[in-house]
Amino acid sequence: MLSLRTLKTTLAAACCFGLIASASSLAAPAPEAGTLKMGIEPWLGYGQWHVATAHNLYKQQGLDNVEVINFAEDKDINAALASGQIDAANIATHTAMGMISAGLPVKVVLLLDRSQTADAMLVSKDVTSLKDLKGKQVAYEEGTTSDILLRSALAKAGLKYSDIKPVPMPASSAGSALIAKRVPVAVTYEPYLSVAMKGDPSLKMLYSGASDPGLISDVLVVRDDVIKNKPGQIAALIKTWDAAVAHYQANTTADRAIIAKAVGASVEDLNTAFDGVKYYTLAENKAVLGGEYSTTTFPHVLKAATEAGIISQPVTPAQVIDASFVNAQ
Repeated sequence: MLSLRTLKTTLAAACCFGLIASASSLAAPAPEAGTLKMGIEPWLGYGQWHVATAHNLYKQQGLDNVEVINFAEDKDINAALASGQIDAANIATHTAMGMISAGLPVKVVLLLDRSQTADAMLVSKDVTSLKDLKGKQVAYEEGTTSDILLRSALAKAGLKYSDIKPVPMPASSAGSALIAKRVPVAVTYEPYLSVAMKGDPSLKMLYSGASDPGLISDVLVVRDDVIKNKPGQIAALIKTWDAAVAHYQANTTADRAIIAKAVGASVEDLNTAFDGVKYYTLAENKAVLGGEYSTTTFPHVLKAATEAGIISQPVTPAQVIDASFVNAQ
């Protein structure tokens, strides 16, 4: 699960990159009163929020009431964010671009993770190369990291989208369709990849996020009105993520068990999957958000998302990212 996800520096550096940095959030005030509602999906890349819940890290950063709301599909979490039912959401970089391109008032405030082999294309034994995708049915969830990864694989093989027979379905169902032999190809993400390969050991991983480094990443987006009215909550949320990553790095085995349970799988099934996810610390955010992510990753993902029809109007880093929170920590 993909995707796709990053950006940040000081206020002056942010201006150089065209990034947004509001003076109010630079002050990093204490967390405001009230509940912070955050959307999440069962993806390993968002696992540090489960670590934070298990170890009471939200309250340690002054957040007394964080409501983590689970969603099954991208379209549902996107709708909740658009309607104001949630204040923040964990989504793929390309999804954030698509939201802002469509006029949704949100900003990326933190790079969470990069998927390496945790977003992938699984194939049956009769598909031995990307060229073999031609004419084949491919199960995947439209508008997600799976969509972006599929387009990348087709481009690498010199194929067009019209060369395959798309079979749109939720990412959670794609692996099952492959096991049941309803399709010969499925693009999905963890934990569904591991579940599918356990169900049918003959399946092969033909293409993954590692095949196109940086393509699949995830970010934390926050509604503009929440950034304006509750900057202290957002600053504390970012500190919570960093504290969770630090705890995970020091207690990897125990925290992997927490994350695995939260996403509905066993830690044994996901050990390899965990190795395919890179979590970003606050310090790493400061280093890459205003650098490599904005200058290299951002345009690459934007191109792929545009070709997939996910983004209708071009967007720039300045429209998408608020760098002030990570820079102020």
